[in-house]
Amino acid sequence: MPAAKALTYRVDPFDLRLFTAVLEHGTITAAARAAHLSLAATSARLKALEDAVGATLLVRAKAGATPTDAGRALARHAHRVLGDLEALHLEMASFGHGLRGTVRVMGNTAAVAEALPPRLGAFLAKHPDLDLHLQDLPSEAVLDGLRRGAADLGIVADHVDPSGLKVRPWLGDQLVALLPHRKGRGMARSKAARTVSFADLLDEEFIGLSPDSGLSRFLHRQASLGGRLPHHRVRVSTLDALARIVADGAGVAVVPLSTARRWQDERVRMLPLSDAWSRRRLLLCTDPGRQASAGCQALVDYLLQSADEGAWA
Repeated sequence: MPAAKALTYRVDPFDLRLFTAVLEHGTITAAARAAHLSLAATSARLKALEDAVGATLLVRAKAGATPTDAGRALARHAHRVLGDLEALHLEMASFGHGLRGTVRVMGNTAAVAEALPPRLGAFLAKHPDLDLHLQDLPSEAVLDGLRRGAADLGIVADHVDPSGLKVRPWLGDQLVALLPHRKGRGMARSKAARTVSFADLLDEEFIGLSPDSGLSRFLHRQASLGGRLPHHRVRVSTLDALARIVADGAGVAVVPLSTARRWQDERVRMLPLSDAWSRRRLLLCTDPGRQASAGCQALVDYLLQSADEGAWA
């Protein structure tokens, strides 16, 4: 089998536009007029294009020009290539004018499910060409993602070691027990308690988030350190869904303080956890070894400003 002939030419995008203009307008004369070229210059460029690809692309007649099979094949590629070039120019132009692209954010549940959502609407409205990809992970996994380059910004609790990363303290964070007022057994029935240890709370039936959520994995690890695991009656996808089930008296939960405050009423009460790990601060982390994108830096600045405007926990 003979070796494939190596390509020795490069197609000029302008010639592709000229060729598609002939197909659009039906004549070389009209295409020349649309491209602001003389008829002779247009004909010469089209002939050079045919010579370069080694095939006749147009059947020329008095009534106009029609594509050959090779011309139709070139037209399919030309439309795709010219569309991709236009998209490239638009995206690069938006980069040049400021923010464009996607910021990958990894954070623990307190950050992704509670602290970020009230703040992101205004930020995204201010930056319409910027997208965010959020992922809920335990703090240790967030740091690992940052170090592997899988995230641009990580938000973690301060119980982990962010050595080697650029760290900015952000918001206070506290985990609390959410209990039903409805009669039950154990802590769910007690009215006198002011705090509760996580170990004592494990006597209760739990309502939890999905096993893969950062909060679930963190609590699983804390429980396993004491040789016990909570019994989950059900797992749900959001903190508000979890609180709603607790309010109906089905079990207890551990949630961020902001969730508990939102749901505390005649059906639900909140008890602080006595465990030291329940009180922490959220940290904004980036990798100093990689230059932060304009979008990532804008998000960090915005979040730090929002922290100055009022405490969260």
